[in-house]
Amino acid sequence: METFTVPVVAFLTAWAVTTWLASKASPFTIMDAPGERSLHAHPVPRGGGLGILSGLLAASVLRWGLGFGAPVALLVVGTGLIATISLADDLRDIPPLIRLGIHVTAAVLLVVTLNGKWADWWLYGLLVLLVVWMINLYNFMDGMDGFAGGMGVWGFGFLALCGWLQGQEEYALSTLIVAAANLGFLLCNFPPARIFMGDVGSATMGFLAAAYSISGISQGWLPAEVPLLIFSPFIVDATVTLFRRLLNRERVWEAHRTHYYQKLVRSGWSHRRTVLAEYALMLGSGMTATLLLKYQSIASKVALLGAWGLFYGVAILLVRSVERTGRESAA
Repeated sequence: METFTVPVVAFLTAWAVTTWLASKASPFTIMDAPGERSLHAHPVPRGGGLGILSGLLAASVLRWGLGFGAPVALLVVGTGLIATISLADDLRDIPPLIRLGIHVTAAVLLVVTLNGKWADWWLYGLLVLLVVWMINLYNFMDGMDGFAGGMGVWGFGFLALCGWLQGQEEYALSTLIVAAANLGFLLCNFPPARIFMGDVGSATMGFLAAAYSISGISQGWLPAEVPLLIFSPFIVDATVTLFRRLLNRERVWEAHRTHYYQKLVRSGWSHRRTVLAEYALMLGSGMTATLLLKYQSIASKVALLGAWGLFYGVAILLVRSVERTGRESAA
């Protein structure tokens, strides 16, 4: 019973704090005005990620008090660094190089903490690069009502399920807490959103997604393809969009609205319809990822991952078709 109390506290705290932040009573209001990257038409408060972080903090204190143990110190430091620089960026734009430096520092702390078994320097470098990309891609994908919060619920929820299936109780509890805190935030962010997550939430969730993925992989019980598939709705969209823009010689550091989920909304799909379709995608990829825990043969894994690769290829073509139809209708 105590095990389930902690996620409930995370949920209730995140919900209460996010509701307060979204209300007119909150003295802490960061307005997100419509811009080059946004899909909303009117200013909406952001910084709702503080609600998620409040839920995580409350749950961590309660968890420690109940004797479940404290989080790894350097993981806490890394999370704090990401949250702090991201909140500062929400309040006042921070130069990209400073943000990147903090991201790299947090990634190095994470990799050194969780990967003592891996001595090859090139692997450490690759992991640091992947962590930094995960931090940023999660931020890039936080551009639609209910999207990043939903990925937090589904993504960390499926990591918790994987931990439970593999007998990793502490891991399952930790990731369930993150999922619960995201759910508390999502109640205020589901279309039509009353508040956005902001960098303080999205960048931190990207860091934690990388942290718990690498943690399970380094311990040997979580195959690398499992978290990759769980978070693939974000990873595929952000990564394909980045390479597409590079090939088109676009300025990839500038704000844009060419992610595939943004194309659907701009083509006439509502936020609610688009995010529900994305939830179905998250559910399907998460369920398939849990199956990969049981399928040990290379052939089975290649078949499942190949099927998802084909699916994403078809999905990209369908989005292009919807986009083309939307432009023709507008004309």
